[in-house]
Amino acid sequence: MFCLDTYLRESEDYEIHMTRSGFKDCARFIEKNAPEVVHVKPGEKIVGARIIGIPPVPIGINEEKGTIILPYTKPCYGTATVEIPVPVEEREKIRAVGID
Repeated sequence: MFCLDTYLRESEDYEIHMTRSGFKDCARFIEKNAPEVVHVKPGEKIVGARIIGIPPVPIGINEEKGTIILPYTKPCYGTATVEIPVPVEEREKIRAVGID
């Protein structure tokens, strides 16, 4: 089982594109930069974390790189846009819960 919180603490294999930003700015970044965007409902569990934000929440998928880009909000820190590698199965789960 994948846990985003643990992954970000223990791995260096991710990229933060924006930090301490507003959710709307992070959502615009994902919409503009991701090759594929899937929208999910707030509260949906994505890679082990409940995603919060203004609906619909965009999740970017990059099949070529094997990554997803998601907004990640932590209380007291704001929202960041994080790109992480995930297995094919996880990308398919995201597509399955998409509301597009």
